Amino acid sequence: MRSDRPLDLRSTLAKLSRGPYDPTFRVVPSGPLAGTWRTSLFPTGPVTYRLVQAGVRDVVGQAWGPGAGELAESLPSLLGEPDDAASFEPPARLADAHRRHLGLRVPRTGRVLEALVPAVLEQKVQVVTAHHAWRWLLARHGTPAPGPAPEGMRVVPDARTWATIPVWDWHRAGVDPRRARTVVECARVARRLEECAAMEPPAAQARLQLVPGVGVWTAAEVAQRALGDADAVSVGDFHLAKAVGWALTGERTDDAGMLRLLAPYAPHRYRVVRLLEVSGLGHAPRRGPRLSIQDHRGN
Repeated sequence: MRSDRPLDLRSTLAKLSRGPYDPTFRVVPSGPLAGTWRTSLFPTGPVTYRLVQAGVRDVVGQAWGPGAGELAESLPSLLGEPDDAASFEPPARLADAHRRHLGLRVPRTGRVLEALVPAVLEQKVQVVTAHHAWRWLLARHGTPAPGPAPEGMRVVPDARTWATIPVWDWHRAGVDPRRARTVVECARVARRLEECAAMEPPAAQARLQLVPGVGVWTAAEVAQRALGDADAVSVGDFHLAKAVGWALTGERTDDAGMLRLLAPYAPHRYRVVRLLEVSGLGHAPRRGPRLSIQDHRGN
């Protein structure tokens, strides 16, 4: 695919990975399999695809599996072609970061349940715990990636499989009953949730939050990945408000303060957050002992 503006494949797709050992996402830095690999599940079936940066505006790819045709059709959205940053004026402290990361885009996978399940797993636990659960569940209930995928890659289960995972497997994966019930409820209404991909972001997030256990934070995490929403803010994240406050003012803040600071940049508030992440400017110096708290993300 050739774009008419810069495209940074690595940073654009980075948030689709759920940890360094996500079985649906792999970056191979060199060799005959070099590239960014990912699996997905479309209505027509599973797909494995490999994308390679071929120039500042160029990405080439290959796809294997029954879902390859749908993947090809959705590739421009996946790579953020509809993501329009023309009206974005970054905060003064991020102006240089914005110039250095002009190829950073907000992707849109269009696959709602794929983004929703791992977001639910990340509710109110340490990220490493959620990533372990994600890997365990895919190893147990996912399917092998089609094509010449790197070893160990898997395709996410379909909605019926998520809805029928036995209680003991949730326990083995380290998922508490509350999060397990939420995943099952999401899977049971998956058809209605997948319709969110064709809705305006506010209406889509409202529908997501109709599912018991899915709150503002989880809906925003889905919107950022599946819906390409450059304005979705993960309110309720234990670290985010502090990072935004530090980066923009040099002082920590809470969720309310974060929303006030980000308000002038709507509809690009998530874009500001991504710039903080890729530039490293949101890391405030530690004060006091490291927190041992686990409840760091809302639902």
